[in-house]
Amino acid sequence: MSEPRPFRDRPVSFVRRSGRMTDGQERAWADLSDRYVLDVPRDAAVTSIAPGAAIEPVEVWGRRARLIAEIGSGQGHAIVHASSSRPDEDFLAIEVFTAGLARTMLEADRAEVRNLRLVEANAPEVLQHLLPPASLDELWVFFPDPWHKNKHNKRRLVTAEFAALAARSLTDGGVLRLATDWEDYARQMRDVLDGACGFTRAFEGEWAPRFEGRILTAFEHKGERAGRSIRDLTYRRIPE
Repeated sequence: MSEPRPFRDRPVSFVRRSGRMTDGQERAWADLSDRYVLDVPRDAAVTSIAPGAAIEPVEVWGRRARLIAEIGSGQGHAIVHASSSRPDEDFLAIEVFTAGLARTMLEADRAEVRNLRLVEANAPEVLQHLLPPASLDELWVFFPDPWHKNKHNKRRLVTAEFAALAARSLTDGGVLRLATDWEDYARQMRDVLDGACGFTRAFEGEWAPRFEGRILTAFEHKGERAGRSIRDLTYRRIPE
């Protein structure tokens, strides 16, 4: 008899808490999820993506357009603003917290956004199994969990393995945008991506200028109030 397959063979960058949704969020999930949330095949975990579950973006969004994905979209402030102000492009919000996805749908519906889809899943599995190679024009990672204790650093999202998945998902010339308010994580991100095959810096100097398309969110305000500097990084996908 073969050995049972492990639940997951590597740590994830999140702890999925089972917080109760508000009545409004429950209604949003019931009324809007068919329109916005991708129904994807799962592997062992609730937030997993089964191998072979790849989507066809033209079929999902109903057209051929630039596609931008945000990892850790939270309550959706940044991606709803982007998708509502850029109707000629398509957007994918990747998040593991159901309440955040419900809030995103509420905001998107109020703004009459139709070029946004959501997926409740672990981001590396989305890049590896759900999105076809070279399907993204931009990938955003804004204020990922810093896991600032040394013993937890292994949970950080941006690693060499993540960089390889990001490179796989981006078109040649596609852009990876990152931002964090934790100095040591910013330096780790920069070290990882400077050494990653398939990426080159799209900025000069120590840090990239602030991405004008990123609205100020609660995470950024919190970091600024704590006296932490916001660090942006921008990399371009190049042929290996």
